[in-house]
Amino acid sequence: MPGDTKSRILAVARELFVEQGVQNTSLRQISERLGLTKPALYYHFASRDDLVRSIVQPLIEDFQRFVDDREPTGGDPRRLLGDYFDLMWRHRDVIVMMVRDLSTLSHLDLGTRVFGWRRQIVALLLGPDLTREQHIRATVALGGMSDCVVEYAELALEEVKPTAVEAAAVALGI
Repeated sequence: MPGDTKSRILAVARELFVEQGVQNTSLRQISERLGLTKPALYYHFASRDDLVRSIVQPLIEDFQRFVDDREPTGGDPRRLLGDYFDLMWRHRDVIVMMVRDLSTLSHLDLGTRVFGWRRQIVALLLGPDLTREQHIRATVALGGMSDCVVEYAELALEEVKPTAVEAAAVALGI
């Protein structure tokens, strides 16, 4: 039962954070929506920061696992782009939450992590020694796919992914 309450708190907090932003959502709002007292909420999460960390942690773990489990170069770049898009799509609510409230990025040092993951993905796609043009193309490709995840989050995956992945591949010249 406590696990169920914690899951409900996370789901409602995620929903409110996406709707209103992290800074504009109080623990009182979360507890009221759940029909819980604030002390009951504090039993599961010590603070709003703790709640945000719990929501973002699965994204951090999945992205780190994604880059760690890939073989350097030699793979199918379109498949890698598609897998990367799928990963972002699975976490699109958290990505929307982060974009809506950019302080979330600094809160968990996510900005540094995101750019680190992108550099690793670019190296997986194009190798370690890139020209300035390749770096710029990679920025457009990966950034564009990220923007599609945020901009079209309400659409079906099948409506967004094929075009986003193809546009990224064209931007990369692959």
